[in-house]
Amino acid sequence: MKMTDVNTTSIRSAIVLGCRTMSSVFNADDGGFPFFGSIVRPHVGLGFHPVHAEAHVPGRHLNALLNAENVLKNHIEESVIRRHEQAAFFSYSGPVPLPLNRERIGGKLVNFAPHNIREGFHALYALTAYRGSSRAHDLAEASIAAILSLWNPESGWNRQRLEGDFGLKIIDFDSPFIGGIARAIGPLVKYHRSTNSAPALHLATLLKDKALGEYFPAGGECDLQRLGTHTHSITSVLSSLAQLAAATRDAALMGRVKAFYDNGLRQISNEIGWSPENAGPNANPDRGEANNTGDILETALLLGRWGYTEYYHDAERILRCHLLPSQLRDVSFIKDPPNPNGEDAKRDVAQRHLGAFGFPAPYGHHPVGMDDISFNMDIVGGAVGSLCEALREVARFEQQRHVLNLLFDLDTEMLSVRSPYEDGVGNGALKVKVKQPAPLMVRLPPWVQVNEVKVAGAVALPRLVNGYLFVAEPPRSEFTIGFPLAQQELVLRYKTRRVRARLRGDQVQQMENFGQDLTFFDPFV
Repeated sequence: MKMTDVNTTSIRSAIVLGCRTMSSVFNADDGGFPFFGSIVRPHVGLGFHPVHAEAHVPGRHLNALLNAENVLKNHIEESVIRRHEQAAFFSYSGPVPLPLNRERIGGKLVNFAPHNIREGFHALYALTAYRGSSRAHDLAEASIAAILSLWNPESGWNRQRLEGDFGLKIIDFDSPFIGGIARAIGPLVKYHRSTNSAPALHLATLLKDKALGEYFPAGGECDLQRLGTHTHSITSVLSSLAQLAAATRDAALMGRVKAFYDNGLRQISNEIGWSPENAGPNANPDRGEANNTGDILETALLLGRWGYTEYYHDAERILRCHLLPSQLRDVSFIKDPPNPNGEDAKRDVAQRHLGAFGFPAPYGHHPVGMDDISFNMDIVGGAVGSLCEALREVARFEQQRHVLNLLFDLDTEMLSVRSPYEDGVGNGALKVKVKQPAPLMVRLPPWVQVNEVKVAGAVALPRLVNGYLFVAEPPRSEFTIGFPLAQQELVLRYKTRRVRARLRGDQVQQMENFGQDLTFFDPFV
């Protein structure tokens, strides 16, 4: 059963559908706090988590929902924002301003996972930036001050105070720094950019210095013994470092990001941005995680915007070949379980998963070797947040010219674009209408043969500049840039795993699926 029609996927529609999912995850049996876990096969239901519920999910979702509202110019139902906000503020209401979690529904805030500091700051940043929340702003500043008093780069956390004075249980990942507080660099940068907070930039810089000094060497090697095997922690720190480099115009830091992207990342991802949930030697080699792919996508976008424009091609391929197809758009295989007690965790499970992202293989929702299929609700927020960044980067107006970086549908007050993939026959007809008169630059994928590009309707002959087709005087009416969508074959490599795929341009037509169902593409033949 093929689950996705890739010709109908778009960044915008994926964001809208993901927002629908994040608006339906509240547990009526838990005061309206959001669910974390989910499973749709063989058992079916949503669930609470003692570490990653209120301390984790609201931050992912507020970051995604409020960014989506900003980039789409569509209003998100305010009651949805308020319920996530309620859960986020609750997680900070314990004895110290850190994101804490209950051990059980109805219990006290006792569990502290430094892993969740990233998500806590995402909630506070988003509420500050997009809702002007003074409460979120003050709480963010108090949290930064608490961290600086309870953590330092040399000795780590003051466990005596956290456990003894505050009565907390500390929960670490296998790499306590990378799997913990280092992940917070990204939202600290976002918060600093929206508030000009000096303490936020100071803390982000401390974390960056430790990350570069001990975990991300100049050569870009990936040492899993140091970094740990939780892949999303590695990719989220990588994208965080790229965000900090972009915000501070730090060329040396961006160079370190590029070195890891070009080298170490190859150990924990494949050619279309798929990445395993866990990179350990005994982990399932086909079970991925959409969060990781989102981080890789964001890093590629930041490298492209920095000036390494070839990374926009990586971004486009990641979107078309994996992230967009992996969104759950057909829930007909999910059957709600018997529910004699009327539990909210078992109600409307299929519809509440429509638009979810989870733990896909490159080829489909059901990885080889996995008995269950799940879509943890936090992952929806991570993927949608990354899609918002991609939509922002499709086209920009800078230096008095339009720059089209990604060949996706777009309709703004400046520019209208129709994707070359929509005709379904491989002709590659990119249609552009420039609404605000100015020169236009269009990135051409590296597989395009320049002598095969045909521009219909342009007044002057376009020329190629640094991989972009430069149209000095685009017409006021829609015109066409045509090129064949080249047929290509890829072998997607991860450790000893090999998956064959056939592409048309940067879009998968067929992929090896090893007899699994719930696949994204037609089988490779």
